[in-house]
Amino acid sequence: MDEILEEELEKKESEEFEERIVEIRRTAKVTKGGKTLSFRVLAVVGNRKGKVGVGVGKAREVPEAIRKAIAAARASVVEIPLYKTTIPHEVFGRQDASKVLLRPAAPGTGIIAGSTVRAVVELAGVQNVLTKCLGSTASVNLALATLNGLKDLVSPEKAAKLRDITPAQVLYGARKEA
Repeated sequence: MDEILEEELEKKESEEFEERIVEIRRTAKVTKGGKTLSFRVLAVVGNRKGKVGVGVGKAREVPEAIRKAIAAARASVVEIPLYKTTIPHEVFGRQDASKVLLRPAAPGTGIIAGSTVRAVVELAGVQNVLTKCLGSTASVNLALATLNGLKDLVSPEKAAKLRDITPAQVLYGARKEA
């Protein structure tokens, strides 16, 4: 009975998250006996409703590396606040030498981003955003920088409570009262 419930839970979890392989890279370790080949995979999982995760997997075979990357991505899933179809405010994500600027955009703008950042943002559920990558463009670091930036997002309600103003003032700027 417990096995059936566990299987159903696993099916629901796998159906809930969409998986995307961003990069498969062949790496080589040079040894006395020659080169030892292995593969590194960067995967992103998300439900397009505010949950997203990034993972890296390494193995001698591609399918095993993919499995490990997806497992790592599922383990790193974080929830982010969304405001309509965009992010609530501008945010800057960093990972090592990679930096990513994420800006909210008007409806109809779409996702203005490179392939790595686009994968993370799309699977998070953001439909309109402007991004700019600064520094290193290594795909793993860009994906992690984007995730770090998304982690730093604060919902308008929470920001308003912290700053003791209304959520509208957070989103549209403070207006002078006559």
